[in-house]
Amino acid sequence: MVLHNVTFWRGFVFLGFSSFGELQLLLFTLFLCLYLVTLTSNVFIIVVIRLDSHLHTPMYLFLSFLSFSETCYTLGIIPRMLSGLVVGGQSISYVGCAAQMFFSASWACSNCFLLAIMGFDRYVAICTPLHYASRMHPTLCAQLIGASFLSGYLFGLGMTLVIFHLSFCSSHEIQHFFCDTPPVLSLACGDTGLSELGILLLSLLVLLASFFFLTVSYAYILAAILRIPSAEGRKKAFSTCASHLTVVIIHYGCASFMYLRPKASYSLERDQLIAVTYTVATPLLNPIVYSLRNRAVQTAVRNAFQGSLLGKG
Repeated sequence: MVLHNVTFWRGFVFLGFSSFGELQLLLFTLFLCLYLVTLTSNVFIIVVIRLDSHLHTPMYLFLSFLSFSETCYTLGIIPRMLSGLVVGGQSISYVGCAAQMFFSASWACSNCFLLAIMGFDRYVAICTPLHYASRMHPTLCAQLIGASFLSGYLFGLGMTLVIFHLSFCSSHEIQHFFCDTPPVLSLACGDTGLSELGILLLSLLVLLASFFFLTVSYAYILAAILRIPSAEGRKKAFSTCASHLTVVIIHYGCASFMYLRPKASYSLERDQLIAVTYTVATPLLNPIVYSLRNRAVQTAVRNAFQGSLLGKG
């Protein structure tokens, strides 16, 4: 307990990309540009969906909350990372580290369940189109969104408690740019076997549960699409799922690689670079994929720009 209190008052220091030397300025410029594009794109998606009445459907409601969740997720990580690239080793309090882990894990979990909900929405739209409006009613949509965020908060709380009930008696330097579970766990003293098992079980619960619902939804969707007689009809039906399926593959691929692998395969230096993928690049994919592959969003974006230009004129 004494050692635990020492860490509580001392906190931690992010080493971040300090080993990159002179490349830090280049990384700062690159990550800042990516972050600004990510932030702008997700906020723009939310605004466009809010303003365009044609997008006031459950599918785009879920998309707007996914963009909101991605925005909150990056806000808790990227600004501090950018600051660390400029000023070097940056400190964070014990409570601040726990809070960052809680919120980042919560939003990441919420994203998983939001993607699962979006898969269910596509199942109802394709497999029972005549009952879509009655089944995906506003009350159900609100309940599903609320459940996804509540599940995220519970998972984030569980993950944080599993890590921060430990004592940290070794180095207080985190070989990372935010309080992710593997680098923080590596600083704990004593036997961390139970904590590692707890993290694995929590990760399995979230990823496998949400992925199970996605798999079942897409199994029914695929069966329904194959029953469509015309090739054009099958192509049109599948196109409504293509954007969502692309985001799902990338999101679950990164999450599974980080949290469902044995400890022996951890490499803090390599994992730090991989973490850039799901903290900087992946949140940018959501608006890009839906903007490039979804005609309704493309039309709404064009209308928004035309309305802006006409307003200025």
